[in-house]
Amino acid sequence: MEVVNTLGRRKSAVARIYISEGKGNITINKKDLKDYFTTGILQYIAIQPLLLLEVTDKYDIKANLHGGGYKGQAEALRLAIARALSGMDPESRPQLKKAGFLTRDPRQVERKKPGQPKARKRFQFSKR
Repeated sequence: MEVVNTLGRRKSAVARIYISEGKGNITINKKDLKDYFTTGILQYIAIQPLLLLEVTDKYDIKANLHGGGYKGQAEALRLAIARALSGMDPESRPQLKKAGFLTRDPRQVERKKPGQPKARKRFQFSKR
């Protein structure tokens, strides 16, 4: 089986993954999954598509992550893995789509406007 590579994005995080048949090893930026994502919640978010399809021990994944924070990176990785799995096995696509793993979350940080301290917050109004 050939190596499939896909891309996943979330906020300003980008995940490029290379997935191939193997024993279930997940390497992120040359570190193990458990070393890169130290909390169990982030580890769970990253491998949700694999758990849904029950193929955790079937594929090896090498990922390059950059940008954003840990949460955004975990969700970008989830999207990339889901896209790769749906490309490799088209029968799994409806299951992944129903779970919402194939939808890119479009929410971004709103830019700061001039004359305001933040994007929507205003400076305190003074009558006198």
